[in-house]
Amino acid sequence: MVFFSQKILRKLPGNWTFLIVTDREDLDDQIYKNFAGVGATTEPETQVRAQRGEHLKQLLQEDHRYVFTLIQKFRTDRGKAYPKLSDRSDIIVITDEAHRSQYDQLALNMRNALPNAAFIAFTGTPSMAGEERTKEVFGDYISVYNFKQSVDDHATVPLFYENRIPELQLVNEELNEDMARVIEEADLTEEQEEKLEREFAREYHLITRDDRLEKVAEDIVRHFAGRGFQGKAMVISIDKAAAVRMFDKVHKYWHKHQRELESKLSTCTEQERGDLESGIAIMRKTDMVVVVSQSQNEVEDLAEKGANIVPHRKRMLKEDLDTKFKDANDPLRLVFVCAMWITGFDVPSCSTIYLDKPMRNHTLMQTIARANRVFQNKVNGLIVDYVGVFRNLQKALAIYGTGSGGGLKPGETPVRDKQELVGLLRSAIGAAEEFCSERWVDLPAIRDAAGFTRVKLLDDAVEAIVENDESKEQYRSLTNNVTRLYKAILPDPLANEFGQINLLLSAIQDKIQALAPVPDISDVLAKVEDLLDESIASEGYVIHETDRVVDLSKIDFDSLQKQFAKGRKHTEVERLRNALAAKLAEMVLMNRTRMDYLEHFQEMIDEYNSGAVNVEVMFERLVKFTKELNAEEQRTIAEELTEEELALFDLLTKPEIELARKERNQVKKVARELLGTLKREKLVLDWRSKQQSRAAVRLAIEETLDLLPRAFPKQLYAEKCDLVYQHVFDSYFGSERSIYSHAA
Repeated sequence: MVFFSQKILRKLPGNWTFLIVTDREDLDDQIYKNFAGVGATTEPETQVRAQRGEHLKQLLQEDHRYVFTLIQKFRTDRGKAYPKLSDRSDIIVITDEAHRSQYDQLALNMRNALPNAAFIAFTGTPSMAGEERTKEVFGDYISVYNFKQSVDDHATVPLFYENRIPELQLVNEELNEDMARVIEEADLTEEQEEKLEREFAREYHLITRDDRLEKVAEDIVRHFAGRGFQGKAMVISIDKAAAVRMFDKVHKYWHKHQRELESKLSTCTEQERGDLESGIAIMRKTDMVVVVSQSQNEVEDLAEKGANIVPHRKRMLKEDLDTKFKDANDPLRLVFVCAMWITGFDVPSCSTIYLDKPMRNHTLMQTIARANRVFQNKVNGLIVDYVGVFRNLQKALAIYGTGSGGGLKPGETPVRDKQELVGLLRSAIGAAEEFCSERWVDLPAIRDAAGFTRVKLLDDAVEAIVENDESKEQYRSLTNNVTRLYKAILPDPLANEFGQINLLLSAIQDKIQALAPVPDISDVLAKVEDLLDESIASEGYVIHETDRVVDLSKIDFDSLQKQFAKGRKHTEVERLRNALAAKLAEMVLMNRTRMDYLEHFQEMIDEYNSGAVNVEVMFERLVKFTKELNAEEQRTIAEELTEEELALFDLLTKPEIELARKERNQVKKVARELLGTLKREKLVLDWRSKQQSRAAVRLAIEETLDLLPRAFPKQLYAEKCDLVYQHVFDSYFGSERSIYSHAA
C-alpha cells in the first residue's frame, strides 16, 4: 500500500488524498505505524487517524495526504443516510483485509460519502463464494500472488502440517456449520461469545473441557521444547477464556518439563549434555504472554469461566508486546491468542502455529500464514493441529492456494504433511553420502571408529573435502541442508534414525570451519567499499572476528614446512590460506592502496581452484606471499610512520610519483600535519552527517595538501584531495572513533 500510493504521487500529478481503511483497531494502528515508519506520512497520529465518526468527517473535508480510519467510523443511526463529504475525484480509498467488511451498509455509507473516489482493495484471502462478492465490489483482480508462487520464489517458506489431535476430541465433521460460521469471525463480540456457549454448548464443552486442555498443554510444552529450529510460536484458542486457561496449564507443565530436563544432566552422556543444556537455557529464558482484546466486565466474565485476566491485562497495557514478539532476539517466544495477531501480523521468526480453534476459509488461511515468513535458517513453518482442521484446510487451499479458485493440481498444495520432511531428509543424506563416497570418505567407518582412529579418519575426510573451493562449498551446502531438515523434523521420534549421520556430517563441517575462522573476502576485489560497508556501520564500526586474526609475523616457516610434508597437504594449504585472507582483510581495510596484494592473492586462489597449479606449488606460493605481507606490515617502521599516517602517505604517493628524498619527507610531514589537524579540530561527533562539518574537513584537507611539493601539479593535487577526503569519510567517525582505534 505504501509503494502503491508513493508511486501514484511520483508518476501522476495531482493533489491526491489516500484514505486507508481497515476494520480492526490493532490493524489501523499497525498500518499507520508502517506508513509513518518509512516517512510516507509525517503528520502526527492525532491529526490523520480518525478517532470517531465526526472526526473522520472533519478529516475528509480537510487537506491531508493520508487519512487512516476504521470502516466502523462510517456508521450512522438506523434509517439515516450518510452525508456526502466530498465530490473530489482525487481521493483514493485503499482497503486492507477487504474480505471481511466491505460488502454491507458501512461500505455503502463510505461510497455515499465519497461518490467520486476510486477504490482499490488488498487482501490475502478474498471472499470466495464463487468469487462474486469481492469482484462485485472492487472489480476483477489486478494482481494475484498465491501461496505456491511465493514458495517457488522463496518469498515465503513452505508450510507443513502435523496432526496431534488428543484422544478426548470431537471429530471435525460433527462441528455444527452455524458454530463454524460464528467462530470464523476473527474477533468475537461479547454477544457472539455468549451465543457460542449457549447454542453450541456440546461442541464448545468438548473443545474447552479441562482434561482435554491439560493434555494439549502438556503436548505443546514437549513439542515446543523439542523443536530443532527454535522459532517463535503462537497458540490459537477458541476464545479469551480458553486462551488464558491454556496459558496457565502450559506454564504449569513448562516448569515440570524443565525440572525433568535438569534431572537428566546427572546421567546423560557428554554427547547429550550440550543439547540438554541448550534446551534448559531456552526454557529458563523463554517468556510467554496472553494477547486478547479488551472488553467491558472482562474480569468478572472470565473469572466465571475459570480464567484470571488481570495479570495478563496489566502486561498488555504496560508493555509493548507487539514489538517484543517481532524482535527475534527478545525472550518473548510464545503467545496465546484467540483473534488478535492472526491477521496482518508479520513475525518472520515465528515458525510454529498450535491450532486449538476450529477454523475455516480465509480466517484459517490468514492464521497459518503467520508461520510462512522467511527467516535465517528457517526451513519451513509448521501447523500443529489439535482440533482437526485438515479437511477445512484442504478446502481453503483449493481456493486460495492458486488464487484462481480453480483448485490445485496434484502435488501443488502449499501445505504438506510433515511426514514428507522425512523423505526430503533421506534424499539430502543420500546426496551427502554420495558426495563423500566419490572422495573415498568412508562415513560408516568414521561412525564406528573410536579414539585416535576416529580422529585420524575425520582428519582424512577433511583433507579429501578441502581439495578446492568448489568441493568445500558443495559439502557445506549438502551438510547444511541435512542439518536444517533434521531440525525441522524434531521433536518427531522419527528423527532418531538420522541423529548419528547428522552429527557425523556436522562434525566434519565443524573441522573444516575451524580452518576458516573468518569470512571469505574475495568480494573485496570487485569493490573495496563492499568490505567497508560490511565492516563499518553508519553510527560506528565493526571489524568482524579480529580477535582470531593470525599474526603472520609469528609463523614458524620451518615448522610449517615439516607439517606440510607429513601428508595432509590440502588441509595445511587451507589453514595458511585462511590466515592470509584474514590478515589481508584487515590490511586492506586500513590501507586500500594494498589492493594489489589482494588481487595477487585472488589470482593464486583461482589458479589453484582451476587445477592449474598443484597443492605443493600452491603451498610454496603462499609461504612466499606470507613473507611479502610481513614485509608490507613492517613498512611503517621503515617509513617512520604510524599505520594511519602510512595510509595517507600511500594515497598521496601511489601510483609511484618520482620524488626526491627531501620531497618524500615533505609528503610525510604533510600527512602527519593533516592527520593531527583533523583529529584535533575537525573530526567531531557525527561530522559525516552534518554538511557544515563535512565542508570544514574538506577545506582542511585542501589547505594542508596545498603544502605538497611541486611534483604535484594542479590536476594531480585535485585528485589527491578527492582521494584523501573519501578515505577520511570512510575511516573516521568522530570523537576518536575510527577503524584504527578499533584495531588498536
